[in-house]
Amino acid sequence: MAAMRQRDLFSGGEPGPSRPRGAERPGVRARSVPPPATKPRRTTWTVSELADRMQGSLETEFFDLWVEGEVSGFKAYPGSGHWYFTLKDDKAAVRAVVYRLDQKLTRFQPRDGMVVLARGGLVVYKPRGEVQFRAKLLEPAGQGALQAAFEQLKEKLAQEGQFAAERKRPLPRLPRRIGVVTSPAGAVIRDILNVLRRRYANLEVLLYPARVQGEGAAEEVAAGVRELNRIGGLDVLIVARGGGSLEDLQAFNDEGVARAIAASAVPVISAVGHETDFTIADFVADLRAPTPSAAAELVVQAKAELQAGLHALEGRLRAAVTRRVETLRHRLLRAGAERVFEAERGRLARLETRLGHLDGRARAALTRGLERAGERLRRGDVRLAAFQWGRRRAALEERLRAQDRRLGSAIAARIERRREVVARQVARLEALSPLKVLSRGYALVFDERSGRLVRQPAEVAAGQRLRIRVEGGELRAAALGAEEEK
Repeated sequence: MAAMRQRDLFSGGEPGPSRPRGAERPGVRARSVPPPATKPRRTTWTVSELADRMQGSLETEFFDLWVEGEVSGFKAYPGSGHWYFTLKDDKAAVRAVVYRLDQKLTRFQPRDGMVVLARGGLVVYKPRGEVQFRAKLLEPAGQGALQAAFEQLKEKLAQEGQFAAERKRPLPRLPRRIGVVTSPAGAVIRDILNVLRRRYANLEVLLYPARVQGEGAAEEVAAGVRELNRIGGLDVLIVARGGGSLEDLQAFNDEGVARAIAASAVPVISAVGHETDFTIADFVADLRAPTPSAAAELVVQAKAELQAGLHALEGRLRAAVTRRVETLRHRLLRAGAERVFEAERGRLARLETRLGHLDGRARAALTRGLERAGERLRRGDVRLAAFQWGRRRAALEERLRAQDRRLGSAIAARIERRREVVARQVARLEALSPLKVLSRGYALVFDERSGRLVRQPAEVAAGQRLRIRVEGGELRAAALGAEEEK
């Protein structure tokens, strides 16, 4: 059936040429069919159609299967919470994804180089045309063998009495120096130091750096426990690391680490993994802490107990004072019940009643004021909603343009009227101008020295220089004499 789907996928949906009926029978000769006269029509697929066909074929055929491979290029995006990585072996690789909602079934976070068993199916990411393996469950490969080894070592040490309760030693009340065996580069040591600094700042801490995962980690942890015992002067030892898978915690399921913890002369706290993780070191140690931070809190628990005792004494003191106050209050109430205080109680009752009335009136007035304010606000909202600012603005702009046009027309008409008045005045001035007379052959005579117009012959003496204005210019002359009209 898969082969049929593949042929249909890559043939573009076109059925192949049919075999002549009876050709498959032996002894029956097939007749040749002449080719069609027209070229067959070619079917063209869109990319979306091809992606849909791929999605339908792959996701229905490969929907539930187990795949074993090595994790490579692991990335956890904090925004979406999805895990992206590549499953590979020595011959091939497949891109894989674990969505955030599917991670609740996986109790560990994969890392590069880890060999896992992944259960899921193939999915097609249509926007890029990529095929991915969607894993819904991850298990470390070989977990069964590690679990069997864990159970065997646990049974062996239990038979030896290494887990017996009588071997467990109590922690000192107020430790002064503690030793820590863990990785110096991880967050574990920072968490421990933060807790100790916050709760017991004068505590001295001695760190033995050791690898807590991978090849040689068990030997370094065991060597750290023995070395801190050899140094001496320590009150408590903490063996710690963060959470992880069974493979990650394998160093603390080692028999050598268990023997070193059991032989320690100093009480040992095992703080390996999360609260749900258990290792052989947890069973051998004098005390198990669910987390490294909890181990630091257990170390300074004695100081916390002293503080709790002080708080208890403070509570008892407060309780005694409270009882004394209650006794005095009851005595005061009994004294107040005497008849001598009845009149005062009546007056107080009347005042209380009046106060209640005033409070009710004030509340009612406040309520009415709020209602009126609300009504005004609603009316204002209605008026504001009815006020169409855009239409009013357009009307004002149109009105302004009309007034501008009327003003321009009025100014133009006024200028034209003024121009006509000026033209008439100019024409009148020209008509009355003495210069018009000159065009008819007359002349104007001026005294050249004084510039006055000569009107009478008596105003001119012989030899007096004159200016004679005629049309087109002036003449300069000298008077030979003057004669009056007879």
